[in-house]
Amino acid sequence: MLEKFKHHITKNFPFLKETKLLVAISGGIDSVVLAHLCHQLELDFSLAHCNFKLRYADSDKDAVFVKNLAEHLQVQAHSIEFDTLLYSEEKSLSTQMAARELRYKWFEKLCTDNTYDYILTAHHTNDNIETVIINLTRGASLHGLTGIPEINSNIIRPLLPFTREEIEQFTITQNITWREDESNQSTKYVRNKIRHKVVPVLEELNPNFSATFNQHLAYLKKERKVLTQHLDSIKKEVCIFDGQFKIDLKKLLRYEDVDVYLRHILNEYNFTEWSNVADLCTAQSGKYVLSETHRLIKDRDFLLLEKKKENIDITTYEITEDVCEIVNPLKLKFNNIHEVGINSLNSIYVDKALIAYPLTLRKKHKGDVFYPFGMKGKKKLSKYFKDEKMSLLEKENSWLLCDATDSIVWVVGKRADSRFCVGETTNDILKITRS
Repeated sequence: MLEKFKHHITKNFPFLKETKLLVAISGGIDSVVLAHLCHQLELDFSLAHCNFKLRYADSDKDAVFVKNLAEHLQVQAHSIEFDTLLYSEEKSLSTQMAARELRYKWFEKLCTDNTYDYILTAHHTNDNIETVIINLTRGASLHGLTGIPEINSNIIRPLLPFTREEIEQFTITQNITWREDESNQSTKYVRNKIRHKVVPVLEELNPNFSATFNQHLAYLKKERKVLTQHLDSIKKEVCIFDGQFKIDLKKLLRYEDVDVYLRHILNEYNFTEWSNVADLCTAQSGKYVLSETHRLIKDRDFLLLEKKKENIDITTYEITEDVCEIVNPLKLKFNNIHEVGINSLNSIYVDKALIAYPLTLRKKHKGDVFYPFGMKGKKKLSKYFKDEKMSLLEKENSWLLCDATDSIVWVVGKRADSRFCVGETTNDILKITRS
């Protein structure tokens, strides 16, 4: 196995020979073998061990074992203890997910603090088989069926081409000891059930199943690479980034199976209800779909993506008569002048005597009406927004400047209210400017 590992590193990861590495180690057979292989290749590495305190005395014995192994290999060892059960409860995570989150956050901190270039983990072929089967049972896409990536950012998994049998044989020939985690034998965990009950049946059907699996995965990864190149080209064609992320539906709907393209475009934004996402393409404007972190909105010929707001702004900002300028929630200037100018999107002129102080800045309320300057009569604000073809985001981000009677003086940046406009009898002119 050593020669095969050496060839694998030279061919696929030659840069590891010139970098500073952090090897994640539990004390189990896989990570202990990885540490010995790195030592025999004379790589520059340290060990990182997490004590999750889940197996009580056995967890502490694992930590001692790793410390002794580091001394034997003459490498540095980092170790840390976590109250995993408490963390999982606080974060509403499963124990396994809590341990994973704690582990990788700590690894990244170690890399930052100690300038490690890469983190090595000991995932191997059998782990990959189990992962693919799990993803298959969950209805994964091609991405999930290509298994664990060998490189993911600064995480590298150099044992993926090796089977558990090869690893076990290496410990025999090299007289290597390790710590056995008895929970690995329990079939109450999905992964263990697949390991002990499903994979043996597959190996019975095909004695060379592991080799066939790796070959199959290699083909799938090549096909996925070609497909990704095509999907990326369509993404460039249909997506617009002009201060906001937009998907041009006219361009997207030229293609069949738009759900495939949408999944590729939006995959990193935590959407799960993909049928609802696809339905947005033909939904009414204003409809939207939420993910854990984002909102996707249908707006006429576009889908608009934005980060989900945790809280809707219901704050009202008061402006007294003596104020000349505000900077929050937006910049406005108030100047008393003698001659009227021309209203624009960013400035209006009003008859100060018609305004009841204090002024307020607020967001739209249901039933708001105003008298748009240049138009006859009053209009519902919702109808005005619709006629102006404003997107849902533009509506939500609009500010209204109102007087003490809650009458709209200005839809800021859009239209003034004619009730407050300067007339022939006006003596005090107030210029309000958005900057």
